[in-house]
Amino acid sequence: MNKERSDSLKDGRRSSKNGNSKLTVIILIVFIVMITGAGLGFLTASIHTMPSLKDEIRPAASSQIYDVNGKLINTVHSVENRVPVSINKIPKNLQNAFVAAEDARFYQHIGIDPRGILRAVWSNITDRGVSEGGSTITQQLAKNALLSQERTLKRKIQEAILALQIERQYSKNEILELYLNQIYFGQGAYGVQSASIVYFNKNVEDLTLAECAMLAGIPKSPNYYSPFNNLKAATERQATVLDQMVKYEFINSSTAIQAKNAKLRLAIRSSQTDTTNQTASYFIDYVTQYLIDRYGADAVYKDGLKVYTTLDLDMQEAAEEAMKKLPNIRTDSNGLQQPQGALVAIDPRTGYIKAMVGGRGNDQFNRAVLAERQPGSAFKPFVYLAALEGGMTPSSMIEDSKISFGNWSPMNYDEKFHGSVSLRTALEQSLNVPTVKIANQTGVDKPLYYAQQMGISTLVLQGSINDRNLAMSLGGLTRGVTPLEIASAYGVLANQGVHVDPITVIKVIDRNGKTLEQVTPKEKAVVNERSAYVLTDMLRGVINNGTGSAANIGRPAAGKTGTTNDYKDAWFVGFTPDLVASVWVGYDSGEYLNGITGGTLPATIWKTFMQKALAKIPSRDFIRPNGVVIEPNPTPVLTEQPADGKQPANPLTPDGKNSKTPNQQDDDSRPVDKTLPPPPVKSDKNTAPPPPPKKTTETDKKNNP
Repeated sequence: MNKERSDSLKDGRRSSKNGNSKLTVIILIVFIVMITGAGLGFLTASIHTMPSLKDEIRPAASSQIYDVNGKLINTVHSVENRVPVSINKIPKNLQNAFVAAEDARFYQHIGIDPRGILRAVWSNITDRGVSEGGSTITQQLAKNALLSQERTLKRKIQEAILALQIERQYSKNEILELYLNQIYFGQGAYGVQSASIVYFNKNVEDLTLAECAMLAGIPKSPNYYSPFNNLKAATERQATVLDQMVKYEFINSSTAIQAKNAKLRLAIRSSQTDTTNQTASYFIDYVTQYLIDRYGADAVYKDGLKVYTTLDLDMQEAAEEAMKKLPNIRTDSNGLQQPQGALVAIDPRTGYIKAMVGGRGNDQFNRAVLAERQPGSAFKPFVYLAALEGGMTPSSMIEDSKISFGNWSPMNYDEKFHGSVSLRTALEQSLNVPTVKIANQTGVDKPLYYAQQMGISTLVLQGSINDRNLAMSLGGLTRGVTPLEIASAYGVLANQGVHVDPITVIKVIDRNGKTLEQVTPKEKAVVNERSAYVLTDMLRGVINNGTGSAANIGRPAAGKTGTTNDYKDAWFVGFTPDLVASVWVGYDSGEYLNGITGGTLPATIWKTFMQKALAKIPSRDFIRPNGVVIEPNPTPVLTEQPADGKQPANPLTPDGKNSKTPNQQDDDSRPVDKTLPPPPVKSDKNTAPPPPPKKTTETDKKNNP
């Protein structure tokens, strides 16, 4: 009887399980049907809303760029410089260069390339980022000629279907001809013929292999890779294209080497590119290229976008007026006034770029964002920040005395030593020897770590020549820094240790009123707010008592001067709680500035700009964190002690004294800023990125207010 009950229970459970399994299968089938139906519905809708190959392109509409207050800055007119040419006039080298760079299997695929997509996915995974795209030339033609630049699944489906239709309707040569006449090359040039005239002043059929490779590299980012704007980047991209041509056997290695070494003769830019009298010309170019990279040239020049930016026209006018203080020493071979200069101003709380001047206003090389120049002593705050984070205080003493590192013995501006000095005094007077000793004590990795965290992306941490040496403590870097990034880095101090990525565009609206983009600030706490405040207080002393006295604006402000070897680069970077700005002055060719130092002209330009830019903003002090106590400076006055042993004459004028050149006799009382770093250090050690600093202990907290 019990057995019968047991069997009955087992049968019941088995029946229940079978019922549950059937129900699960039914639910799964229904779910698959629903998903399939939704997918087919979406695909059908995408196809029905897809433009026909016979559709005409909508009438072009100009895009408008506004400042942060809604004032119109500029209208980007929908004028195309395009001269179509037949494929027979386009050199085979140019055709092959584009195929090698953009779509190596162009002649094998049917419009879409599954192998190319898989290769791109694998490349992106192994490179940990999007390093290669999967779109074919045919897909790019469909997108540029018939579709918008929006990054949606619907657009990608339409792009793929149109590419298949194009491949059925046109031959490969016809597709390549349409593509090469369609793409945008920057400088207002559409198509290879117009680009050939703009960049080389010759017809496309007359281009050399080197010129073909240069042109083929530009469309990836027309502003950045334009040889007019950034010859170094354009040349590097040209070499990449030539390497691709070798890889896919269009040319051999020796031919590629000859092309890489060939000297290019660029065309003289026409007066159409002269933006001398255009307000915020560099900023407009910067924003325009951002939009082109994100939405495509057609969207910018034809789709009537409304672009709301971070620029403040009043501050921009103040910046352009201040930069008129640059002297006109000479005109170079490109017709540009020298020396050049750059100014960037950022709201440290939002990252909004409020003003940008990238040069003298008559060229398109934006020095504010593209020029990597040596920062000199403007890099020293990162060393002192590492010291503060490591437990030292502004009152901590460091011995200013002779020391050698190998065959290098750093010296101060006056070729003298000053005995025991506080960290505050060493930074205010920009003493070199104490700074090097501090960097040696903290280790070179910590200053580099903080510089990176605060926004400096140009540091070289790997390879036989890198920045992981004591030269960096005096601003002797492998590559240098840009005015934009060093301004952003100093903004961390103004913003209580929080870094906010620089922003230029707040919102983009299309011609139908649809919001395409709404940007919000990206914040990251990277420095202890107590250390940020203490370092800020030390940098206030630079303006009040030290090398930056010419930048005093009569309200709470902090900053640092910087002047590099033999006066090739002069900087002033400073900030208030509401605005941070960097000023750079130098020759494009790296010539000597003949006595201009960070504490003179750049500080004066910074002061002129800040006084006008902040005129309508109430003065306020930096926020002091709870518990922070600022001790009196134990060494407010430097004492001079002769150096031990006879030192070689220093040809440079370091921080603290003037060079007393004939042109500077009136400025003898004004400290200037000079450094003398050793040459870059070769290292065979493993050069991994520097580690983060050690966690703050309770003892550190007590010693680090």
